[in-house]
Amino acid sequence: MASSKEYLEFVLEQLSETVGISYRAMMGEYIIYLRGKVIGGIYDDRFLVKETPSSKRLCPNAPLELPYEGGKKMILVEDIENKEFLCELFEAMFNDLPAPKKK
Repeated sequence: MASSKEYLEFVLEQLSETVGISYRAMMGEYIIYLRGKVIGGIYDDRFLVKETPSSKRLCPNAPLELPYEGGKKMILVEDIENKEFLCELFEAMFNDLPAPKKK
């Protein structure tokens, strides 16, 4: 099932206070980037982020879910209404993630 454009717009609005957010559509889903690094995505209208030391620390009880069959488990962001939390989560995760690969 593909994610809706409306859910994408809602997530982007919630992330509007975080500088450097971008996204890319991919096979009916959306990959979310922070200053060029993949942070997570929207899969079947669920907002999932990569499992990093910071995301595990800030979301200790969040369930791990598969974004798609054969994918690596990711953390389901349940507190999506809290813009301040999302900004803190993304900024903390940024340093945990590797730089984008050169093309």
